[in-house]
Amino acid sequence: MESYVNQFINYLAEERGLAQNTLESYGRDLRQFQTYLDSSNKEFLKDSNRNTILAYLTNLQTKGRAVSTISRNLAAIKSFYQYLVRERYIDKDPAANLESPKLEKKLPKILTIGEVEELLKQPNGSLPAGTRDKAMLELLYATGIRVSELISLNISDVNLDMGYIKCYGKGAKERIVPLGSIAAKCVQEYINRGRPKLVRTYDEAALFVNHHGNRLTRQGFWKIIKKYAQEANITKEITPHTLRHSFATHLLENGADLRSVQEMLGHADISTTQIYTHVTKNHLKEVYDKTHPRA
Repeated sequence: MESYVNQFINYLAEERGLAQNTLESYGRDLRQFQTYLDSSNKEFLKDSNRNTILAYLTNLQTKGRAVSTISRNLAAIKSFYQYLVRERYIDKDPAANLESPKLEKKLPKILTIGEVEELLKQPNGSLPAGTRDKAMLELLYATGIRVSELISLNISDVNLDMGYIKCYGKGAKERIVPLGSIAAKCVQEYINRGRPKLVRTYDEAALFVNHHGNRLTRQGFWKIIKKYAQEANITKEITPHTLRHSFATHLLENGADLRSVQEMLGHADISTTQIYTHVTKNHLKEVYDKTHPRA
């Protein structure tokens, strides 16, 4: 099965242009399925049937895996078998009529505008790393881009004179996102004063670099935002996407239309963006409950 999985991952990378994180997730889920088959003394091609897959999903459920995890595993398995049928390695798709378990929609955690402002105050602008951190946080909140898109930015992707950045989202899709004046000023400050002291070579393309002069990693950014959240006394759970969620919610709260927010976030389907309308409705309900005399 390993060789089939490798061929499938190569297909997803080369033909469909999926992001590295997605490729790793597919590979991990399929190899976990392979481990289950091996432990059950089942041969991959010979015993590929609906009951085998259902037994595997039940096994995940018994182990206490979240509905989202089970749904993701099934999505990987379904895509894998579709590929095998298309390439004529198998005649029939055993996962064809299997449905994913219904997911409970979790509302994203967001910061209030006051909490965002407090977070953005924390970096020390007198230090090179501080100018970088300030620029990153301001850029995330100003644009709503994903952390993976942030750390993938190159110097050439930023046009401060015109006020926009160019980033590449899921499936390597390019999009242009407007940049506010405050974020543009902070990025310019970092490029002028902070970055030259952090980079080690003149030909480094990455916009944001670590203290080794290499492109900053997702894990590196995760440590940075957690540190500043703690310094800002923010007790809410912070994730790398917190500023992205806050960006979208604050735009909608202040009258932005859903289609524009969808475009800026790079969502392929507007139903993904609609989750933020639920957040804003919850916010309005809280305001009503706190302020109306007969609430």
